[in-house]
Amino acid sequence: MDEEREDAASFAGLGLSEPILKVIAEVGYEAPTPIQEKTIPTMLAGRDLIGQAQTGTGKTAAFAIPILERMDPARAEVQALVLAPTRELAIQVAEAIHTYSKYVGRIVVLPVYGGQPIQLQLKRLERGVHVVVGTPGRIMDHLRRGSLRLDAVRVVVLDEADEMLRMGFIEDVEWILSQAAAERQTALFSATLPREVRRIAERHLKNPVSIEIEHRTLTVPATEQRYLNVSPQQKLEALARLLETEPTEAVLIFTRTKTGAAELSERLQGRGYAAEAMHGDMNQAQRESVIRRLRTGQVEIVVATDVAARGLDVERISHVVNYDVPNDVEAYVHRIGRTGRAGRSGVAVLFITPRERRMMIEIERYTGQRIAPMKMPTQADVAARRTALFKDSIRRTVEEGDLDLYLTLVEELVEEGMDLAEIAAGAARLARGDKPLEIEVEPAPAEVPRAEDGMVRLFIGAGSRAGVRPGDIVGAIANEADVPGKAIGAIDIYDRFTFVELPAQYRDQVLQRMARATLRGRPMEIRVATPESSPRGEKGRRPYGERPKTPYKERRR
Repeated sequence: MDEEREDAASFAGLGLSEPILKVIAEVGYEAPTPIQEKTIPTMLAGRDLIGQAQTGTGKTAAFAIPILERMDPARAEVQALVLAPTRELAIQVAEAIHTYSKYVGRIVVLPVYGGQPIQLQLKRLERGVHVVVGTPGRIMDHLRRGSLRLDAVRVVVLDEADEMLRMGFIEDVEWILSQAAAERQTALFSATLPREVRRIAERHLKNPVSIEIEHRTLTVPATEQRYLNVSPQQKLEALARLLETEPTEAVLIFTRTKTGAAELSERLQGRGYAAEAMHGDMNQAQRESVIRRLRTGQVEIVVATDVAARGLDVERISHVVNYDVPNDVEAYVHRIGRTGRAGRSGVAVLFITPRERRMMIEIERYTGQRIAPMKMPTQADVAARRTALFKDSIRRTVEEGDLDLYLTLVEELVEEGMDLAEIAAGAARLARGDKPLEIEVEPAPAEVPRAEDGMVRLFIGAGSRAGVRPGDIVGAIANEADVPGKAIGAIDIYDRFTFVELPAQYRDQVLQRMARATLRGRPMEIRVATPESSPRGEKGRRPYGERPKTPYKERRR
């Protein structure tokens, strides 16, 4: 993305329909990313294409929007198929298509993946689905059952084709493509194009257009990069604590949308911060006014979108906060480049929700730099910082002098019998006003953490051959490790081993308490799952016969 290019293409200029433009405006996207700018018109023209682009370039919208433009809501049959390597990506893509379809008509999007009970998917398919997004294994299951038909499919998308190759799905993908309607449009997206992926393109794509988004490895050595794990609900509180505990001069906060920038600036103003928004709906004079006040110190915080921040060059910016992960990995580099100017050091903080970890990995790969983890500032951290700053302000006031009138007042209070220390404490409390040194946070109601709040996957060295059932796993963890049964997430039972997901906060507790536990009368081997303990074995290939014996992946909520 060229940060200096002010005449960025607009979505309206890509030939999109009013319903799509309406939802794009509603979610607040300001301008298409390079992959969207090149892919959308190509797909709207009906051409097959090969898009070489990494995760985080906005490619989901690049193919999701053209899919919806070709959709006929009145036909309750599968008109588009998207293949993804993992269930997490399948869910994300399905959610994105659902979001963009808001004004298109009643479009039913179904994510299908292994582990989820297949009966639920069968019922949804029977009722009629327009778009199916799934992993190759489960798509094959439905095709063989006859529950999924591809004869009416108009568009097929292969997302992250190189990942599907790495995970051993490439033969499955070829078989699925052979079942799809011959007269279809096919789009293949891949960060790299190894020989096997090129072979699929040669066999199954017709005269494809090749689109490659150039990625230059850019680094910002003067900027200290950190990330903070948060849930979406924690973001505002995490930001407030960060602003309270970091020694900041001026702060630039990035949101993904202009509506998000406006709302966040208002919420910060409500907490007493000198914050202003800067987004694409503002004219140049308004933007220049915000920048001028930031330079002079009248504004401490600017909440901006990527488009609005183009050309922003203010030396006193000490911190950049990525409140929302950017759509484009290059945008991240441009964002954090706003600090550390003129030889100064700078700090960049990235807020990461559990679903966005893949994006952070792509950013690290792209920049060639590691982003260091940081802990959420505690109430004690905030109180300590407030106390230190307040002490400094008192010291400066004493050093400045001109306290004769106040000394006389204190002497009179002492003569009246008051304690000198209590007088000082009372004056300090009066000076603090409605901003006490300690912070008060309403206790959150006790509830079981949800999957999106952070899960960990554990490996158990026993499976169906040992007679292991889901109830055995739940019972052992709940009874031995004192974990609520409802907190236990997905369970995958294989021949010789089992995988189970549970909230990360219980990880150490489970590992410690179950080290000497038994399962079905045998000692239980339990540890955190690693790539080496994957059911796919070496080099991502599934050992022969090693498929889950039952569709267990129950969410006990």
